[in-house]
Amino acid sequence: FGPWTLYGRTEGLVHGAGLPQELVSASTLQFNGLRNQYRRDGLGAEVVAVYARQVAQSSRTPQPWTETPFPAVTLLLRFEGQTLEEVLATQRIEVLGLDPHRQRTVTLHRTQVPVAGNFTAGYGLWLARSGFARQSLLTLIGRGDVLESPQIYLMQPYDPNRKILVMLHGLASSPEAWVNVANEVLGDETLRQNFQIWQVYYPTNLPLALNNQEIRQALAATLAHFDPKGKHVASRDMVLLGHSMGGVLARLMVSDSGDELWNALIKPQNLSERRRERLRDNLGPLLVFKPLPFVNRAIFVATPHRGTDFADNRFARFVSSLIKLPANVLGRITEVAQLLVDPDSAAPVALNRPFNSIDNLSDLDPFVNRSAELPISPSVKLHSLIGNDTPGRPLGESTDGVVPYRSAHLEGVESELVIDSWHSVQEDPEAIVEIRRILRQHLEELGL
Repeated sequence: FGPWTLYGRTEGLVHGAGLPQELVSASTLQFNGLRNQYRRDGLGAEVVAVYARQVAQSSRTPQPWTETPFPAVTLLLRFEGQTLEEVLATQRIEVLGLDPHRQRTVTLHRTQVPVAGNFTAGYGLWLARSGFARQSLLTLIGRGDVLESPQIYLMQPYDPNRKILVMLHGLASSPEAWVNVANEVLGDETLRQNFQIWQVYYPTNLPLALNNQEIRQALAATLAHFDPKGKHVASRDMVLLGHSMGGVLARLMVSDSGDELWNALIKPQNLSERRRERLRDNLGPLLVFKPLPFVNRAIFVATPHRGTDFADNRFARFVSSLIKLPANVLGRITEVAQLLVDPDSAAPVALNRPFNSIDNLSDLDPFVNRSAELPISPSVKLHSLIGNDTPGRPLGESTDGVVPYRSAHLEGVESELVIDSWHSVQEDPEAIVEIRRILRQHLEELGL
């Protein structure tokens, strides 16, 4: 740049992150597993700003959310001066770093020009450097650098004016389960302008009741951080999208337990009043909950609402025997077990269920069976996507290889689509088209 002086500023990028560690040209990136790459023509250099070397976190962090450390950025050069002569004479160049999600045009010398943008590169680089695949499996069996609590990953810098789509993966999985779903949502201009994606990454070895509580708290804390007064467009009309066990969790988050779970699972135990009160203090938050007030639509994908016998086959029982829970969870379970064993009762309570996630997904599990009967908030609209890997059978007897139709089917939904697919139905192009249709319907009904 010879004698010129460069100075820069960024607009709408990661809050308080400062300068990135690295800038990676989007045009140099190629990704396996992503069907499409989405970009917008315009002025500027499309890059990914790298703010962190590591994505996956193992220990409990001060806050449960992280804005993407790989935001898409469009770089432009702005020369000082209002005439050609002034521009040629200047020795100062301003480097603008723009968020292409928020800024579609920019005014340069009184002329409005389109801003280029790449909406796949940042997401692809985030997945490529995440380490999710290895960590999610190690977390399940409690080995290595395990995930201890749910984390909320914002796929772009928080935007107060965009609705939030929350994605919840399934057992022994991670946000990688949504690789093409998230990319295709980002690739749809209408959805990209109106939604921001939050990926929930949670330890799938934990019992459903505990994950339900902790994910609720993580979502509420994230909203409270970015919108403490609850006034933003983003804080209303959230959409939950859950696959498999993530769908079961999504259903719990829009359900009203009342005292149903408590009365069914705890009340029948022959306990003294003092032990019952202590147990209520321990288990009350896990068994008594209300629908999340900021959610008004949920999409269930291959969801075992009533469990599955797959969780009881020989392989699943073997994997279940390998599951190791974090020390803090084991401590809570031990305390509950001690409270359930009442010296005044005729016999100690059997504690062979439901203290890990695979047990919870069994169609014999009392928690999942009782949860399937809980009333869902009438203000929440529901949709089901169901896989069918047994096309020769009657629909009522079909299965996706893991979840039978009779468990995935839910009465009272706005729409139900059965797709010829194995259990990973969310990656099927027909499922992605349906998810985009539902999200567009969501916007239309909100008048957006």
